[in-house]
Amino acid sequence: MSNGSKKSLEITAMKPSEVAAVLSSAYRRKITEEQVREVAEAGNLLSDDGTINLVQYTAFLAGEVGVGSN
Repeated sequence: MSNGSKKSLEITAMKPSEVAAVLSSAYRRKITEEQVREVAEAGNLLSDDGTINLVQYTAFLAGEVGVGSN
C-alpha cells in the first residue's frame, strides 16, 4: 500500500501552523497559529528553529488546566 502524497508529522518538531491544524481537527473548532504561538511563548516551548514539540505543548496545556482546577 502506497502512502501517496500523505505527509507524516514529526510531533517533536512541528510548525505552529501544523500544531494549529492538528488541534483544530482534534477539538473540532478553529485554533489559530497565533493562539498556538501565544501558548508556546507563555510556556517557553518554541525551539530555536521556531518549531514546537507537540508532547510538551499538550503537557503544558494540561498543567495550565490543572492549575485552574485547584
